[in-house]
Amino acid sequence: MFSRISPSTGPHSPRVAGFYDKDTGSIMYVAVDEATKEAALIDVVLDFDPAHGRTRTDSAAEVLEYVRTEGLTVKWVLDTHPHADHMMASAWLKDQTGAPTGIGEKVRDIAALWAGFYNLPDAFDADRDFDRLFADGETFRLGDLEVRVMLHPGHTLGSVTYVIGDAAFVHDTFMHVDAGTTRADFPGGSSADLYASLMSILSLPDETRLFVGHDYPPVGDRTDPAWEATVAVHRAHNIHLGGGVSEADYRKLRDDRDATLKLPDRMLYALQVNLRGGRLPDPEGDGKSYFKIPANKF
Repeated sequence: MFSRISPSTGPHSPRVAGFYDKDTGSIMYVAVDEATKEAALIDVVLDFDPAHGRTRTDSAAEVLEYVRTEGLTVKWVLDTHPHADHMMASAWLKDQTGAPTGIGEKVRDIAALWAGFYNLPDAFDADRDFDRLFADGETFRLGDLEVRVMLHPGHTLGSVTYVIGDAAFVHDTFMHVDAGTTRADFPGGSSADLYASLMSILSLPDETRLFVGHDYPPVGDRTDPAWEATVAVHRAHNIHLGGGVSEADYRKLRDDRDATLKLPDRMLYALQVNLRGGRLPDPEGDGKSYFKIPANKF
C-alpha cells in the first residue's frame, strides 16, 4: 500500500500518516500526538469486492500494523461521513482496539434519508451504532492535542472536518490542488453547501495542512497519489477555486461536472454498512448477512 508521513511541525501539531487504498482511491489516516503517542484513526477502509459480495480487513490491518510498530495507542476511531465509495472499518477497528467510534451528529438525518431509499425504516440507529455523534464546534482531546469538529456539508448533508492543531481532515470537500473539489450530487448534497464549506475551510490559517479524502491518479503528469497541501496553496492554486472563483462560476462548474458522473459501484452496498457504523446487515436465519439493493431507484 502506498503511504506517506507528514511530520509534526511542533508541540501543537500532529504527525499524520496517510495510507492510499487504490481500489477506491481513498486515503486512510493516522493522526498522532507525539507527546503521548495517542492516535486517532480516520476514514479507514473495510475492503469490499462487489463482484463477489465479499469483505476483507487487509487495509485496516495494515493501518493497525503501523500503529503497533510505532508503539501508538488508538484513542479514537473516526469517520468524516457515511462514505458512498467504500465501507468503513470502524466497527472492526473498535473490536480490535477498544477505542470509541465517532462521526458527525447529522448522520442521524442521513440515516433517515437512506432508510427511505432502502425501504428499511428500522435498520439504522446512529445513536446505537456510534459511540459519539459530534456537533458542529464540539471539541475533544487526542492526548495533549485538541480536536475541533466543523460541520462541512455539500458532499453529504452531515460531513464533518476534524481540525487537530495545524492539520485538518477535510474529507470529500477538496481534492488535491491539481484535481479540484469533490462531487455534490448525492442525496442530501448541494453545490451551494459545498461552496460554503470550501470557503469555511479556506478561512483556516494559511499554514494549515489539508488532508483530503480521495485521489485518482494519473492527474496531468502526476502518477502517484497526493493528498496534502496547505490552505494557502489551495487558495492560490486549486484548479476549481484558486485565485478567487465566484460562487456562481464554481457552482456551474461543479453541477455541470456532476451531471456526467455515475454512482460509485460500491455505493448501494456501502451505505447499508456505513449507516450501521461499519457493521454488516444483521444475519438472517441461515446466519448470513444480505444486502438489499433498490432497483431502478437512481
